[in-house]
Amino acid sequence: MKKATSFFKVLADEARLKMLFLLFNHRELCVCDFMAVLDVTQSKASRHLRILHNAGLVTDRRTGTWIYYSLQPGTDDFMQPFLETLKSTLANRQEVLELLKKLETWLAQKDQTSCV
Repeated sequence: MKKATSFFKVLADEARLKMLFLLFNHRELCVCDFMAVLDVTQSKASRHLRILHNAGLVTDRRTGTWIYYSLQPGTDDFMQPFLETLKSTLANRQEVLELLKKLETWLAQKDQTSCV
C-alpha cells in the first residue's frame, strides 16, 4: 500500500505529469527542454525530475554538464498499467498537444543553437 501511495503522490503534480507526457512522446530530453516548454526555472525542473527519478519513473544520462532524462525502461508491474492509461488519456487533451507543438518548435530552434 505504501508503494501505491508514493506513486500517486508523485503523479499528483501537474508539472510532473507534463514532464512524463513529454517523455512518452520523446525518447530523451534535456533539462533545458523542460525549462523552455514548461516555462520553469532550472532548479524547479531539476527538482521535479529528481522526484520522478527517485520514484523509478525516469532515468538520467550525463554528458558533460548536461543531464538528459528518459522514461525508465522496465517499469514495475504495479506502475505500468497506470502509466499506459495516463499516456492514452493525456494524449487526447488539447493542452498537452499544445505542449508537444511547443516542444517541437523548441527542438527545431535548439538544433540551430544550444541549451542556455
